[in-house]
Amino acid sequence: MTKAGTPRLNVAMVGHGFMGAAHSQAWRVAPRFFDLPLTPWMSTIVGRNAAGVAAAAKKWGWASAETNWRSVVERDDIDLIDICSPGSTHVEIAVAALEAGKHVLCEKPLANSVAEAELMVDAADRAGLRGVLAMVGFSYRRVPAIMFARELVTSGRIGEIRQVRAQYLQDWLVDANSPMTWRLDKEKAGSGSLGDIGAHAIDAVQFITGQTLASVSGVLHTFVTERPLLGESIGLGGIALAERGRVTVDDVALFTGRLSGGALGSFEATRFATGRKNAFRLEFSGSQGAIAFDLERMNELEFYDARDTQGEQGFRRIMVTEPEHPYMAAWWPTGHTIGYEHLFSHQVRDLVVDVAQGRQPTPSFADGLQVQRVLDAVERSAAGGSVWTDTVCSEADKGVA
Repeated sequence: MTKAGTPRLNVAMVGHGFMGAAHSQAWRVAPRFFDLPLTPWMSTIVGRNAAGVAAAAKKWGWASAETNWRSVVERDDIDLIDICSPGSTHVEIAVAALEAGKHVLCEKPLANSVAEAELMVDAADRAGLRGVLAMVGFSYRRVPAIMFARELVTSGRIGEIRQVRAQYLQDWLVDANSPMTWRLDKEKAGSGSLGDIGAHAIDAVQFITGQTLASVSGVLHTFVTERPLLGESIGLGGIALAERGRVTVDDVALFTGRLSGGALGSFEATRFATGRKNAFRLEFSGSQGAIAFDLERMNELEFYDARDTQGEQGFRRIMVTEPEHPYMAAWWPTGHTIGYEHLFSHQVRDLVVDVAQGRQPTPSFADGLQVQRVLDAVERSAAGGSVWTDTVCSEADKGVA
């Protein structure tokens, strides 16, 4: 669908798994609900398996399918590259796309290491001088309740932030016989629960508070060190699971942190929280109030105002579904809730508007690098047994002589 008189933004996407599906849905839906200055055109989807990517193109409405991302990046008819492939591929694709003059949206975490993230930021900075823009996809920033929480904090409604608690709890790896995936291979994923879901907690806390994590103290642990490898089909369509592969990432990450504004934070990211499916919980305690959020009730925000009279104090539930709440005017009548998939439509909306206006989108690659430095510091703290580790690496930490 192209709105009459609106220029087209030709999009190519690399990857067609879980995130590829979420991003595809967003590219389809955003221009139908938001009045965009450019009309996204789902030109090409890229994957390694020809049959698999062709099926994804048909399912999600991409105009064509390709198996070579390099040839797509070089095409003159592509304006933006959306990277939804494993973390190990981010740096090569993003740098090539930016150098080819393509805008880039890259899934989080930005890269698998600080060094890779720095290369991506350098490429984005150089491209920015030519009007080419880059954004990292921390989609939870686009939860209306999280954006409203940021508004409450920045307007001083809860006073000085003193403590932060952030948990991201999942249980999809509790079964020791759940098979290996690329997310359990450090070479492909970079890290486990720390980078996969802990990165969301880090970014959300920094986004809401306006502070950065300056130092951390952490521990990482892997409960199940080997998992079955999916084998060839046998018998009547059965799957052989005899061989096992080594898990090379963390199953759980626990760390504390000191924020730049003086607040203290506690963080937990785990895929072993039995019974918790996708519980992303945030709580901010301030001198004049508090805020609490849970993704499993994503249309709600709890707000405590310590200035209320003593007899009226208590957490109040705010339904974040009013037209004046971020993004909500584009969707349904008051009280009609939205879901996980809407965050990606909000992300597309913001990115397209920024591209049209030539404005640096947020979060930027530099923001992604800052989160990468926090992830790296947690890993260094856990490996070295440090009580506190600064989030900015020294040259020695990076292996530079």
